[in-house]
Amino acid sequence: MTDHPDLVRRSAARLAADLAARDVSAVEVVRAHLDRMDAVDGAVHAYLHRDDEGALATAREVDAARARGEALHPLAGVPVAVKDVACTVGQPTTAGSKMLEGWMPPYDATVVERLRAAGLPILGKTNMDEFAMGSSTEHSAYGVTRNPWDLTRVPGGSGGGSSAVLASFQAPLAVGSDTGGSIRQPAAVTGTVGTKPTYGGVSRYGVIALASSLDQIGPCARTVLDTALLHEVLAGHDPRDSTSIDAPVPPVVQAARRADVAGLRIGVVGGRDATGYQPGVLARFTEALDRLEAAGATVVDVACPHFDYAVAAYYLILPSEASSNLARYDAMRYGLRVDPSRGGASSAEQVMAASREAGFGDEVKRRIILGTYALSAGYVDAYYGQAQRVRTLVAHDFAAAFEQVDVLVSPTTPTTAYPIGEKVDDPLAMYRLDVTTIPANLAGVPGLSVPVGLADEDGLPVGLQVLAPAMADDRLYTVAAALERDLVDAWGAPLLDRAPEVSTSPVPTPTRQEA
Repeated sequence: MTDHPDLVRRSAARLAADLAARDVSAVEVVRAHLDRMDAVDGAVHAYLHRDDEGALATAREVDAARARGEALHPLAGVPVAVKDVACTVGQPTTAGSKMLEGWMPPYDATVVERLRAAGLPILGKTNMDEFAMGSSTEHSAYGVTRNPWDLTRVPGGSGGGSSAVLASFQAPLAVGSDTGGSIRQPAAVTGTVGTKPTYGGVSRYGVIALASSLDQIGPCARTVLDTALLHEVLAGHDPRDSTSIDAPVPPVVQAARRADVAGLRIGVVGGRDATGYQPGVLARFTEALDRLEAAGATVVDVACPHFDYAVAAYYLILPSEASSNLARYDAMRYGLRVDPSRGGASSAEQVMAASREAGFGDEVKRRIILGTYALSAGYVDAYYGQAQRVRTLVAHDFAAAFEQVDVLVSPTTPTTAYPIGEKVDDPLAMYRLDVTTIPANLAGVPGLSVPVGLADEDGLPVGLQVLAPAMADDRLYTVAAALERDLVDAWGAPLLDRAPEVSTSPVPTPTRQEA
């Protein structure tokens, strides 16, 4: 057991400073987090795979380099967890699916390469909805992840594992992916911070694709500054990703440290009197707007009329692209292989059908069927084509709004975390919860969720979403850092200090079918 059990509650920035000052070693920091994982992950089930030896080996290398006086990245030795959608050499990458059970990638995703190059020990791979299809992490083929604030509640999705490791202090940093809110929504319901960078701002090379025109890798952490520090590690041009933007990374760390919103113009999507939100969510959101005005920002209502159609358009575009991307898992080139005749004379079509039936879960099958139908002859223009036209209108709404204001804000989610199993059999109800996050993915603009308090009804976290123009990611951090500072000043402590301690007794983790 490490002599520094409090290490797991320190921010990444604090750990980086402690490591640089040699007040603590990277090995001690990693061991503290491994001990924490031993204690609580039986209850939370945030990790799908742990790499204790790999993380310790990296930590030893960092400590040795520091002892030799070598120049190191500021975050060298600070541990990180990676969503199981990014390829990692030496660790399985499954995307939460039986289709890829046990698959060991032969190469690292670009973001993983950058983590390794910076000397961040990778603790393991985090749980997720299968192929990132879901909003609750109940659709993982390997069991449900639980919200550390209340183990009977969901941690959001699809990246609930990455948000849960942060909220349960099992890692100070985590990598997520966001196709329609899968970083921001989990951050909101777990009281953590998560950013979807500008589309193309972070390389997707080596990341298992869901919907290629929507997917974006991004940073997750417990504080705004920590999120910005990880953002800088992950971001930057990559010639292996054809959508990667060849431009300087916005000054996100500088913005997080500045945290000054004086003179900033902030637009409220739909206005302050918007409906459809849980009362406690709307109350905390309204208080946050008041704090921004008190800090010198100008807050105005902004109309984005086509946002109302974003969910419908998204759930045609995403399944269409998913049906194309997942066609490669056919038992011939990739993935699970099931022979229905058990070694007999099965045809290729029979093997494909049996393998996809066994390897894909219900939500994945649902979206593949929907997407294949939307792309079929005679329907592609009526469905997929029309959805792309709506997408263009959403982008025009953003462009018009950013002519009036510097950033847009809204509640990140309509409600706080809901009970496990409550919506798993009602996909439409679950889809509607992405109403505020989806527009950013359709338009490719950056978005961030920051905690703004606890709802009165249930004492669970509430998140506020900040949206900015493409490649103006630094504006997200300016606004979020100002809100975080005011909340800490008002409460005298970070939001997560109010979270109940996670039970160390293992909790039965239901399967997808049992949830």
